[in-house]
Amino acid sequence: MNTKTITILRNLARSVLIIITASFFVFALLSGAEPGLAGIIKNSPNALPWLLLFILVGVVWQWELIGGIIILLLGVFSFFFFNAVESMVVLLLAPVPLVILGIIFIISSKYNN
Repeated sequence: MNTKTITILRNLARSVLIIITASFFVFALLSGAEPGLAGIIKNSPNALPWLLLFILVGVVWQWELIGGIIILLLGVFSFFFFNAVESMVVLLLAPVPLVILGIIFIISSKYNN
């Protein structure tokens, strides 16, 4: 693969990971919250696990190989955590994109420029 293709894949994967992370974080923060700021603050512990994924975005940005491996493992873990075997929608929303992004980061780390 040429350097331009790797750069495009790397930037696309980073962007998709940020979008996925922000989407899950906002969904966890707002789903089940009572109306108003007080309800969102009261519901904020539900969003704390997704802060870990924000931290992992930083790791991926700094060290692609390590971050890619962690994202890949997180995708495999989420496959079992969300019981994705029984639901194709859940499978396509969480585990599969994370696994694909992890593989992209691992491959792009080989061509780090």
